[in-house]
Amino acid sequence: MRAVQVITPTGPSDLEIRDVAEPTPGPDDVLVEVHRVGISFPDLLLSKGQYQLKPEPPFTLGVDFAGVVVSGGGLAPGTRVAGVAPYGAAGELVSNPAVSTFALPDSISLDEGAALPMNYLTAQFALAERGDVKAGETVLVHGAAGGVGTATIQVAKGYGARTIAVVSTEEKAKVALDAGADEAVLLDDFKDKVMELTGGRGVDIVLDVVGGDAFTDSLRVLGAQGRLLVVGFASGQGIPEVKVNRLLLNNIDVRGVGWGAYAMMRPGYMHEQWAEILPMMESGVIKPPIGATYALEDFGQALVDMDERRTLGKSVVRVRD
Repeated sequence: MRAVQVITPTGPSDLEIRDVAEPTPGPDDVLVEVHRVGISFPDLLLSKGQYQLKPEPPFTLGVDFAGVVVSGGGLAPGTRVAGVAPYGAAGELVSNPAVSTFALPDSISLDEGAALPMNYLTAQFALAERGDVKAGETVLVHGAAGGVGTATIQVAKGYGARTIAVVSTEEKAKVALDAGADEAVLLDDFKDKVMELTGGRGVDIVLDVVGGDAFTDSLRVLGAQGRLLVVGFASGQGIPEVKVNRLLLNNIDVRGVGWGAYAMMRPGYMHEQWAEILPMMESGVIKPPIGATYALEDFGQALVDMDERRTLGKSVVRVRD
């Protein structure tokens, strides 16, 4: 079968499409015919050898995927599913643990299914498990036009929260608003605009996938007992530091969000999360915005576009028609 492989961890331009052996599923696995692969930040890091997991090359990329069941997992053959893997899903078949493979509702397309698992389960974990989100609270979302950002907007709306998107361009503001954000502001002077939008009260939660120079102003826009959720550092400006006196004076928290390690150590947890967001899918609150779509041969270009911050919504690679 064909698969996208890292031969040398020197970046997305050096990926190769190779013929590899078909996977052999174990007793707790689902064998899936892959139709779509969602482009994810771990794919980019894996291609560069910068991810915390460092598989021995050659290995197959692919974290998020959607397709149909061939066998296993207690699912009928032909069932449409989405799943998340550490890597290895960017091929024509994948053998994935049943604990991280989920039946898709009829309202979700395969393109949308490939956009769901990592981003939306991360968003649910961040908001509910780490952020203690409550209906009526206000959630500020950095990087709001990207995959995790749009997922957070929609999951927050599903929990009854107001959402303010922070983006770098007007084009990205439209993506965030179309995804369901209540308001969108530009990054350059977001602090003043957010304080104006909240009547000087500030927000209850900031979800930050960007880091960098905006971090201090993110702390400043938190209201009393606000929570800043650290998801990533996509800005590339380095890891920000926290002056803890600010936390004390304003009664605010900075909380890490490490969904992958937490979920993988708790079998069954991802299915609990999926059950939590399933009604949001069925009601239409969750509808992943799909950005660009690519052929399997263009997987590397999809990662380059992500690396250069051209991605809007979730990019999807089409393995089969």
